[in-house]
This record gives sequence, structure tokens and C-alpha cells, in this order.
Amino acid sequence: MSPLASARSDVGRVRTSNQDSGYAGQFFFVVADGMGGHAGGDVASGIAVRDLAILDRRFSSVAEARAALVAQLKAINEKLSHVVDSNPELAGLGTTVSGMVRVGDRFVVAHIGDSRIYRLSNGELSQVTADHTFVQQLIDAGRITEAEAKDHPRRSVLMRVLGDVDDDPSIDTTEVPAIPGERWLLCSDGLTGVLNDAEVRDLLAADAGPEAISARLVDRGLAGGGPDNITVIVVDVAGEDGEARSDFVGSAATKRKFPAVRSGETGSSPRPKTRTVPVSTSEFPLPTTSPKSRVGTEPERSGLSVRARRRLRAGIISLLVLVLLAAAVFGAYSWTQTRFYLGVSGSHVAVFQGIPATLGGLALSRVYLDSDVRVASLPAYEKSQVIQSVSFDNVSDAVDALNRMSGE
Repeated sequence: MSPLASARSDVGRVRTSNQDSGYAGQFFFVVADGMGGHAGGDVASGIAVRDLAILDRRFSSVAEARAALVAQLKAINEKLSHVVDSNPELAGLGTTVSGMVRVGDRFVVAHIGDSRIYRLSNGELSQVTADHTFVQQLIDAGRITEAEAKDHPRRSVLMRVLGDVDDDPSIDTTEVPAIPGERWLLCSDGLTGVLNDAEVRDLLAADAGPEAISARLVDRGLAGGGPDNITVIVVDVAGEDGEARSDFVGSAATKRKFPAVRSGETGSSPRPKTRTVPVSTSEFPLPTTSPKSRVGTEPERSGLSVRARRRLRAGIISLLVLVLLAAAVFGAYSWTQTRFYLGVSGSHVAVFQGIPATLGGLALSRVYLDSDVRVASLPAYEKSQVIQSVSFDNVSDAVDALNRMSGE
């Protein structure tokens, strides 16, 4: 069972470069939307799609395909960090990825970010993927509606991406039947930011092939203003194998040579990420506050990267350890000050408070009571005892012993 597909990408009417990438093959299909400025976004999406294209092959099982998808996405995430190591000017680059591989009569889907995968079955459109965005969290929490999300000032803020952002990003995977007669759509948010689901459904449901449908989708996105790059892949599920294909679009289709990882760097630990989630796919600054006071910033705190959470946890643990150590030291010192002993002060016997020891150069005792008893005048046994120090549980016993030595 093999789908027929068409991939198309356009820079849009506002952006000066295409940071989207896409690929349509025989078994594998993917859309990626890069971010990180003019230089970083196209690099991130291009590398991701080029490296993912090796998954366009037959898999023996759904489990094998799922494992391969996740492993490759994790490898790409690390690779993008190493690319920034070699090219510091690309710091902060990242990309969304929404892809699916066909295994017999099943599709295995992997997704991170806000590009989307739709399924048209019996005239009904359903969104297979869930956006990893700030506004989607607000929608899920019932704080805003779908309509309000369209114009929300933080609609471009992502909570999960691949790239120079998160050490161990969470990737959604699912398995869905590939039924003959169905039509699937993979697209970047340059399309869904302009067209609503009803418009997308009407275009996909038209009686035309994938080539015509993909062209209409892009044209409608451009007619709606084309504020962002637009990339679409339309996939028709057929009942027989199609021809092998390898269509790259967007940044992945350019002739440019993507930055390479320095020799010997692969497998080593990259330097710390320059950004943490949430991040924005917009080239324009984010507003510092939301016009809806009820939104707050709580979801953004929950979007801390794994590295940031580890550092925060390590910092808290270190602080607790320091507090416990300080308490232990204070407790131990307080105990020493309940002890007394007879010792030598200059050439005389004295009562000391504390214990005859030092800690880090700090003496744990002090002279409590001087006397006129000379150490040299003591009998040999008492002299040796005083030199070695004679401990007592309380000051009274120590003073009584000193008085006995002085003959009082």
C-alpha cells in the first residue's frame, strides 16, 4: 500500500528567506520549520530534513520504524548543537519536525513543535499532531479559546523544538492506520496561520490529485497575505506501490552546503545551549506581557529545558547540602562549648572551655579561668595529665580539680 505525494514550499510575501524544509519520498514524509534568524533557521530545518530522508525505506515493523524515527531525531538534536560549536554565529538555531513513515498499512508519526499533520478520512478532517506551543497550553487549560489563540501575542512561542535549545527534547510518536482513499497533509504554520481547519478541509476534499491540491493550498496561503514561509506535503494513500521518489523542497532543496561538524567532534558533549524553551519562531521581538492578565507566566516556567531543570535541581540540592553542613557544624561547635578541661596556658594551669582541638585553623577552646599554679611545680603525674589535658563534663568539676592542685 503506497501513497502518492506532492511537496511544495514558498518563501511567502513577507520573509526574505525560506526557513522551511520538506521531503516527500516513497515511504517517508516530513516538514520542518526552522528558527534562529536568517542564517540559523534554514540551516536547522535543512539539516534535519536531509538527515531524516535516510528513513525513506521499508521497515520490518512499526516498532522498528518508531525507534528509528526517535533515534534519528535525537541524533539531529545533538548534531545541531555541534554545528553551533563549529559556527557560533548560528547560536540559537532550532527547528520543528513533523514526519511520518509508512510501514505496510500503518503510518508511524513523530512530531515536535507546531508544524502539523492532518488526516482527511470520509470527508472529515482531524489533526493528528498536537502543537507544542504556549497558546496550546492555554487552550488545553481552558484559559483561552481557539479563536483567541489566532491573535494571541505569544502564538509563535514554542515549548518544544530540536536544536540549540534543549539537551533531551520530548518527541511525540503515534501509530495510525494508512487506509486507501485517505488524504494526509503535512504543513508548516505558514499555512495554518492563514487558513482555518474548515478551509483546509475544503481544499483537501476537492476532486484533484496531490499536485493540484498542494498548489492550491500554497496559493491560498499567499492570497491570505503569506506572512510566513509556507510548506505543504499532500499524501494520498493508494492500494498499490508507487514509484520511488525523493523530492526535497524549501531550504533542504537548495544547492548550499550546510555547515559541517568539526572532525572528531561527533559524539563529544556540546557546549551548553544558548537558549532554553520557550522560544519563538517569529523574527520580531515578543511582547513582555500578555494583554490577558489571567494568562500569567506559569506555563512558561513549566517549559524550562531539561538542562535548566537539571541546573535548578542541582542548585537546590547544593543549597540544601550547604544548609545541612552549616547546621551540623554549628551543632558540633555548640556541643564543644559544653565541655571543659585543665590545660596549659603559658606556664600556668588554666581551665579551658571547649575541647583541645582546631578545625580549619579555628581553635575550639578558649581560656575560661586562669590560675597561679605553675605547671613546673606539679608532681610528675599531674604535670603529664595537665599537658595532655584533663577533660570534665562541667565547669564545677574542672574548677574543683584546679583548686586541689593549688592546695585550696
